[in-house]
Amino acid sequence: MRKLAAVFCTFLLSLGLSACAAARENSVFESQAGQAGTSLSTEMIAETDEIPQANHFNFETKTVTLNSGYEMPVYGIGTYSLLNEECVNSVSAALENGVRLIDTAYIYHNEESVGEAVRSFGIAREEIFVTTKLYPNQFENAEAAIDEALDKLDIGYIDLMLLHHPGDKDADAYHAMEKAVAEGKIRSIGLSNWYIEELEEFLPQVSITPALVQNEIHPYYQENDVIQYIQNSGIVVQGWYPLGGRGHTQELLNDPVIAEIAAAHRKSSAQVILRWNLQKGVTVIPGSSNPDHIKENTELFDFELTGAEMEQINALNRNEKHDWY
Repeated sequence: MRKLAAVFCTFLLSLGLSACAAARENSVFESQAGQAGTSLSTEMIAETDEIPQANHFNFETKTVTLNSGYEMPVYGIGTYSLLNEECVNSVSAALENGVRLIDTAYIYHNEESVGEAVRSFGIAREEIFVTTKLYPNQFENAEAAIDEALDKLDIGYIDLMLLHHPGDKDADAYHAMEKAVAEGKIRSIGLSNWYIEELEEFLPQVSITPALVQNEIHPYYQENDVIQYIQNSGIVVQGWYPLGGRGHTQELLNDPVIAEIAAAHRKSSAQVILRWNLQKGVTVIPGSSNPDHIKENTELFDFELTGAEMEQINALNRNEKHDWY
């Protein structure tokens, strides 16, 4: 089904407190070796050739450029299991702490609450990036489902819409999203829970290359071959369950390797895991309703994992999936 060989795409970032370090931090990941600023290590370039333009991270603006031409924050908040007032409060807390990427979905039953929080926050709509998803039971009537999401969110347009996972008539639903892009209803489109075999079958059927593929990714389930395949296709990768997912988070946060690295940087294990993702070129959407945890999950840009630390975390891979899709 999926390759088991792990091919690492480790990004070494230059961050620091001095003006010189800040200048280096302003650099975008470059696709060619030898260019100034933040770049892939020589060893990683030898393994991965080029990182396509769509995968360029800018660690000063904390954004990545999608192949659609739009910029998306490299970190945000996931709203799975957050409902009603709890969802509004969580998204509001995220926005107050500088989060500008909000991830929701039809099946989360909280698009209205996400929209309420975005509308009431008091900053320009263009400063907030909202992702939602169509569930397979919506694929047959995707055009109506897109309009339903627009009505529920009530924020003018959708920044990114994904198909939640493969299903009957998924290509037809994607074509409906392509039409919505042409109509200005959606800015970027993509997929969630598509892996190499699914992508190889799906991509020839569509006109617009997905801007993003969102999959389960954490230190115990790294999917490095999938990450490389997606990135080499010019598509941005996003990880859901970056902290292991419900029922598994504490084990991952208490992993002795991660805890030791966290202590060395005076950071939390969660921050180390999220930073590890970013240095691999994987954007993250950790979910939380705890304002302190939401704030903690934003503090990822004042430290850098070494190559050796990245390798230590890479070595934790168990191919251990924590959800069914």
